[in-house]
Amino acid sequence: MVASASSPDLGGFIKAQRELARMSVRRLAELAEVSNPYLSQIERGLRRPSAEILQQLAKALQISAETLYVRAGLLSDASPVANAVRDAINRDPLLTAEQQRALLSVYDSFVSGTPSVTDVTS
Repeated sequence: MVASASSPDLGGFIKAQRELARMSVRRLAELAEVSNPYLSQIERGLRRPSAEILQQLAKALQISAETLYVRAGLLSDASPVANAVRDAINRDPLLTAEQQRALLSVYDSFVSGTPSVTDVTS
């Protein structure tokens, strides 16, 4: 399936996460059980992965599948604040991939089940 309607930053985000984890395309493809060429096409925005493939990639990258679902446009994110926090953690060059995953996990555990900003301000 060609990615005509996919989020343009999905492939770039996956590539960035792979690089932060210091993983080769080959290694991520192996862990996610997809082919090297297919993963390369996803990273370049030429293919739009299914929810199942996104879940496999998230597991291999040790990030939340929901993060990839939002990036792919499969799931709406009700909290722009939460997105900003996650993006800031993911972009921080002072953090290792392991530290980023740990911070994201802690952050997600704190905010899960809490009302969204729109719920609080309404």
